[in-house]
Amino acid sequence: MRSVLRRTAWMSGVAVVVLAAPRIGGLVANLFDFSRVDPDGAFAWISVHHVVQALILLAIMIPIARGGKTDFGLGWGDRRVGYRFVGLFALGFVGYTAVAMVIALTAGTFRSFPYPLSTRNIAGQLAFQLMLSGPSEELIFRGFAITMLAPAVKGALLAGRVSGANLIAAVLFGLAHLSVTLAPFRLTYSPFQVLYATGLGILYGICYERSQSVYYPMMMHSISNVVAVGVSVIATACVAGQ
Repeated sequence: MRSVLRRTAWMSGVAVVVLAAPRIGGLVANLFDFSRVDPDGAFAWISVHHVVQALILLAIMIPIARGGKTDFGLGWGDRRVGYRFVGLFALGFVGYTAVAMVIALTAGTFRSFPYPLSTRNIAGQLAFQLMLSGPSEELIFRGFAITMLAPAVKGALLAGRVSGANLIAAVLFGLAHLSVTLAPFRLTYSPFQVLYATGLGILYGICYERSQSVYYPMMMHSISNVVAVGVSVIATACVAGQ
């Protein structure tokens, strides 16, 4: 019984850290006025948010790693496995995005790029997705979460392909895409986005565990976001030009 309670408390603590860091990042980003550099809100706020949440986790991870007993995948690990994952994922995601975009345009469900198509907005958004989205989020949800959950979560699913720690980290990643306000209390989310993030999180987690490095999931994450945003920009411009 005590063992179960300890594992539950440990998992709860990890969940609090990985879900609180993005909220704190948002609070810090709210302290700044970005209207001069980013009048449309396309990239500056979210960039500061992601830098802050990454710094919070690094402040926790570095002292632990210096103890020598915990490896957060901050090395290159198995390069062959890692780059193979990145290459296959990139090809698969480009194909998926192309098919999904054709379906969305045909069905009339396409959602255009949510900001004016200015050079500043496009460059800023793509730069954020390439350099910050993957590194910041994978540091939290794969490097930290999976590593810290693994001692408390045993077992695996799908013939051992998905570890329990990976699954829980992916669920937390999906939950991080919920929007919560307290005054008044409001919970806003897209079921598709939560499931989509959870599914991608599982893939990133498999790569992390097999390559023993967080760098390759970071690459996969950034690639998926850059492709999604880039295709959205192109499609929005094409639709607007009709």
